[in-house]
Amino acid sequence: MSTTRTHKEGARARKRKKGWRTAAESNIHDLYELSVQDPDNEVDIISQIWSEQRGRSCQSIREDFCGTAAVAIRWVAADTSHTAVGIDLDDEVLAFANTKASEQLDEQQLKRIDLRKGDVLSTASDTVDCLLAHNFSYFIFKQRAKVIEYFQTALGGLGDDGLFILDAYGGSDSFVEMEEERDMDGFTYVWDQHKYDPVTGDVVNYIHFRFPDGTRLDKAFTYEWRLWTIPEIREMLIEAGFSSVMVYWEGTDDETEEGNGEWKVVTQGEACEGWIAYVVGVK
Repeated sequence: MSTTRTHKEGARARKRKKGWRTAAESNIHDLYELSVQDPDNEVDIISQIWSEQRGRSCQSIREDFCGTAAVAIRWVAADTSHTAVGIDLDDEVLAFANTKASEQLDEQQLKRIDLRKGDVLSTASDTVDCLLAHNFSYFIFKQRAKVIEYFQTALGGLGDDGLFILDAYGGSDSFVEMEEERDMDGFTYVWDQHKYDPVTGDVVNYIHFRFPDGTRLDKAFTYEWRLWTIPEIREMLIEAGFSSVMVYWEGTDDETEEGNGEWKVVTQGEACEGWIAYVVGVK
């Protein structure tokens, strides 16, 4: 008995040194960035798409529904010619984003980022090369007319050869009410597909965080969305006035059968259990 107890105490000590977290000591926005976001990868994808589709580098971006503005912050840090605007309605997350920007960017970089509170349907900004709606944020619009209205607003916010980059998710598992856990450094991230309505296409998803000491942050984030499909998104982009739409699909690693990080334009996808794709509206 004492040997087992000593072993467990040793394991707990190692966890504390490596990244021990508790609910009381954690900020949900920090946890979200650690669990969900990969701004370096997003910057690389923007650069790849622009190089392939426009033959030049992208200079300015607008990150709608920016949240912690991780992509906007990383974008201005990546190159001295880069500028970024971030739009979000939430005062709390914008305060977090501004604090992060002040910590991660120098004085000159801060001059090239503008984080604003506003509704993405009505907040004006200078036109940009690239407008982003990532983390499926535009799924908050459940009616087709409202999505098209947003897409038209995005179109108007782009320069003459601008690109609108959205992400989308799907696959057979996206229609299943289930929880999926992923072990992080010092905590567990839980994606909870709590409800799916096959008649309306509406979903209710939660993000929970669980910690080694047994504490939890349940429903840290709540998403009440319409699960739009790629064909619907493409049709609405064209109806909103975009000249064409393309889909970037991730390749598969033959050994792991997981995504290999290589994105290519496709006309057909793969009927896998879960996927994430980028949909690009061309002005």
